[in-house]
This record gives sequence, structure tokens and C-alpha cells, in this order.
Amino acid sequence: MPVTHDIGQRVELVSMDAHCQNITIGLYQQSGRSYLVHTFSGKTGAAERIDFVKRAMATLGEMQTAPADSGHLRFPCGDSHLMAVRRLFLEAVKLPSSEECPVRPLFIFDRKSNEEVRVRSLGSGAYEVEAGPRAEAVAGGLAKLGHLNAAEGATTRVYFPCGQSHDALIGLLLYRALNVRAAVREMELAASRGMLVAPSAQR
Repeated sequence: MPVTHDIGQRVELVSMDAHCQNITIGLYQQSGRSYLVHTFSGKTGAAERIDFVKRAMATLGEMQTAPADSGHLRFPCGDSHLMAVRRLFLEAVKLPSSEECPVRPLFIFDRKSNEEVRVRSLGSGAYEVEAGPRAEAVAGGLAKLGHLNAAEGATTRVYFPCGQSHDALIGLLLYRALNVRAAVREMELAASRGMLVAPSAQR
């Protein structure tokens, strides 16, 4: 008799992972606001690839392994941060398993303005974008990609609803916030690629 597993609700999907024999990898939300990175593929190296993606997400987003669910990931604040975790997952899968995954800094060079964009942590989950004429646009990009709130009366300031700082997530989102339209299109395309296929179809 076949055994089925409740892997949760699908959040995001990469239908063909170029770094591991084009296997399909999905991100699923579990109960208790934790996440599972999963593939049905039995191909050689698939399990190791899943382990790498989980480690990359833990580093790039400062997530931690849920104590009661070995291998499941969650944010220390206890919030789901659904939009941000989708972006985090997509960025992690882009990396080859041999690559280092250092936490990204709160600054980046913006080619459009030909200057450095810096984000300053204000504490309690709030951040100020310091980017000259593009500050508002970058702050808007961060808000959209991470589902952050805009501070009232401050168009260059955003904050996490959980009220806790997430420097690593901001560093990750900052790169994509410079071109938020392209990032949103990528997420929409990933969401339209269908369900995770059965194991028999991946062998």
C-alpha cells in the first residue's frame, strides 16, 4: 500500500534545477509557520542538493531549523514572512552547491544612479534607504518583494510587521529591489509552472 506524506501547502516551485539534473524542487509551508524544501526525485545527488538549498536559505535569510521538525526552516521571530521567503528560496536554488553563501551586506552599487545604495537598520524591524534620487523606488521595491510596511510620512523607510530586524533578508532583497519589476515577473513565472511532478516522472 503506498505511503503518502503531508508536506504542507506549496509556496514556490522551481520546475528544473539546472544545478542538479533538472530535478523539481518545491518550497512548502508547514503548520506553525515553518517551511520544508522538498523534491520527489530519486536521482543521484537530489538529497544532497536539497540539503544545500536548506543551508543556503538558513544563511542568506538567517532562518533556523525548527526544533520539533528536523529539516524544517523558520524565522526566529516566528512570523511566516511569506513573500520574502519565496524570494529567498528562488535565490538559494540559483546557487550551485559548490558556492559559498555569505550573508549579503546592506549596500550595493546601483548602475542606474551610478552611486551606492545603502540601507540603515533603525532597530525594531525598521530600515531607512539611503540612495539619493532612487531612495523611494528602492524602498518601494523592498516593500513589495518582502511584503514590508511603509512608514507613515517617510517614503524611504520600511519595516517588518513582526517588529524584529532581519538584516540578512534586507541584504538579499536589496539586489532585486533595484529592478523590482523583473523580480516580480520571475516570481509570477515560477508560480505558473504547475505542480511538483510524481517521482516516476523524474527518474
